[in-house]
Amino acid sequence: MIDKIKSSKSKTLEEISNAISPFVNKEDYVLEFKKGNYQLFLNKPLFIKIVKAFKENENLKFNQFIDLTAVDYPNKKNRFEMVYIFLSVEFNIRIILKFFINEDDAVESLTNLFPSANWYEREVWDLFGIVFNNHPDLRRLLTDYGFIGHPLRKDFPLSGNVEVKYDLNAKKVVYEPLNLTQSFREFEFESPWKGQNLDSNNE
Repeated sequence: MIDKIKSSKSKTLEEISNAISPFVNKEDYVLEFKKGNYQLFLNKPLFIKIVKAFKENENLKFNQFIDLTAVDYPNKKNRFEMVYIFLSVEFNIRIILKFFINEDDAVESLTNLFPSANWYEREVWDLFGIVFNNHPDLRRLLTDYGFIGHPLRKDFPLSGNVEVKYDLNAKKVVYEPLNLTQSFREFEFESPWKGQNLDSNNE
């Protein structure tokens, strides 16, 4: 049984390599089976043609788009790692596709291949500020339209840039400069909690 599983993994790895070989050289990617999923690391973001090959290949059929996110590494030259996850329902396998981009780089939208990528790409644009070319409606999704910055970037301040409140006089939501009124406090969590002393006469 174990030999059969190993043989199946090797065959799938070979099929994936065959599917992407017309578009990328062997030295420009790393393909492996890790933690129950196939993972493809690209050195060059040629992923539109590769994703199309994954979707249309009869031996793979990665025709379901599962997720899209990014990881911010502010100290790296190519700051953002893009992470795409695809599922083959017919063969019950997943592949995670990753590549790095520069802060100023734009990524091609997958909405023509997978319409469900629309909101995923809007979310990544909103939270990381990564632009997707040829996206039909690239607007903020989780934050307000006048929001300043991108909250999931590592250099975004934890307290935010402004505070939002409802103004009773103006009868609308207003933005104001951040004003933290509570002073900084230190908590000693390792010391035991001391409660109120009980009067022995009440026992």
